[in-house]
Amino acid sequence: MQITYYGHSCFLIEINGKNILFDPFITPNELASEIDAKSIKADYILLTHGHQDHMADVEEVYKNTGATLVSSFELVSWFGNKGVADGHPMNHGGKKKFEFGTVKMVNAIHSSSLPDGTYAGNPAGFVVQTSEKTFYFAGDTALTLDMQLIGQEFDIDFAFMPIGDNFTMDIHDALKAADFVKTDTIIGMHYDTFPYIRLDHEEVKNVAANAKKDLKLMEIGQTLTL
Repeated sequence: MQITYYGHSCFLIEINGKNILFDPFITPNELASEIDAKSIKADYILLTHGHQDHMADVEEVYKNTGATLVSSFELVSWFGNKGVADGHPMNHGGKKKFEFGTVKMVNAIHSSSLPDGTYAGNPAGFVVQTSEKTFYFAGDTALTLDMQLIGQEFDIDFAFMPIGDNFTMDIHDALKAADFVKTDTIIGMHYDTFPYIRLDHEEVKNVAANAKKDLKLMEIGQTLTL
């Protein structure tokens, strides 16, 4: 399984020959200025919630790839009205089998709103089960005891977790979340993009190492194989 990081909370994951793009926020992100959103080849876009820093490039990617948008009913409907015709709506607790594996939409504790004020539904995370590995993409969230249910239901190989604090979990809560979902491997996200969420990388790595967790802070544009 290959994972490419495009900054903030945006990752492209190659699974069983399909490319799945999570939370595309590239063009407005100054830290990702060397990434061309038009060059990204995606078969699916998984979108956790309606904030601009997670969905800014959905239309651009769809226009170039025809990728299927998988998200809440509200977000799939909103983007459908903007020309993103290929969408699969979901809601919390539901799951769906796709070509690359099975996706279950799970709870996230955050807010969600669209730029024009339209109701965006509730924020979410995803658990993705594949023939290669199973992983948890937390989205923007606080620490919640609901995460224990994920650890009970799934064998999580690794988890994408926000660690930037202020708007989401910090590293300490992310480590607790990793215990809840029963994984020792965390791919950090939602940090450094804005002044509010800038991190001391060495400090958070040391905190994770002391907790015997493997925290991966990827460089923008880096590809990792797991």
